[in-house]
Amino acid sequence: MAEATVNAVPSEPRARYRKKNMRLWLSASWLILVALIAILAPLLAPHNPLEQDLMLERLPPIGFSGYEAGYFLGTDSLGRDVLSRVMYGAQIALTVALIAATAACIFGSVLGLLAGYFGGWVDRVVSRLIEIWMAFPPVLFSILLVAVLGAGLTSVILAIAIIDWTRFARVIRAETMVQSRMDYVQSARIGGATRLGALVGEVVPNVLPTIIALLSLEMGVAVIVEAILSFVNLSISSDSPTWGGMIAEGRATIHFAWWVLVVPLIVLFLTVLSFSQLGEGLKDQFDPLAR
Repeated sequence: MAEATVNAVPSEPRARYRKKNMRLWLSASWLILVALIAILAPLLAPHNPLEQDLMLERLPPIGFSGYEAGYFLGTDSLGRDVLSRVMYGAQIALTVALIAATAACIFGSVLGLLAGYFGGWVDRVVSRLIEIWMAFPPVLFSILLVAVLGAGLTSVILAIAIIDWTRFARVIRAETMVQSRMDYVQSARIGGATRLGALVGEVVPNVLPTIIALLSLEMGVAVIVEAILSFVNLSISSDSPTWGGMIAEGRATIHFAWWVLVVPLIVLFLTVLSFSQLGEGLKDQFDPLAR
């Protein structure tokens, strides 16, 4: 009995690790698939996503009565191929996620590192700036910025980067304050490292897992914000294939063509969920304390 208990104890951490590892690989596999589809959309898409044919409006997906060969996920109210539009919509979603999240990550992480490590007036200035910025509701602020800057992909990217840098600055500041008090930082200073050298060489590598997790999570947030803006027609042109625009159109025709709403909604949900799970999985993978 005692032997069975002893053997069961080490198996629990191993089982948790396998579960986390599976979560990491599943989310990474989905995101790689979406990225490949976005890159190869001109080759993989069966139809032009902007091509309209009212004779083919609201065709059901494959497996349903009335299916038309070549339109695997059906068509919308203008006869446009849903599968092709979802593929091209992935290009817009991932472009916004990559550029906007990276810009917010760099700016916010640098400010958070400086505020958390040097403290004093640097910390006070950054903290007040974060508090002022976070006083504005993020979604409403993004809509206001896009309305001022004008609709377009560049405006959406700028709005997300301008708003969401506070997420990185706040978390990285707190993490840097903890790491900067560790013995290994003091040892580096005693060994002759400058304050900036200790920050770059000692603190940043230990904060990096948190930055990676936040970056992945922010990419999912950026995808959601772009979908919201395109849903209210404040992203790029309404004719362009965006997941939010497809959801807005599908909402109006849900009783006649449910697939126009359901298909992009499922893809959006899985993509955002995968970004979130990927961030947590990478943090567990690279953080020695978590492992």
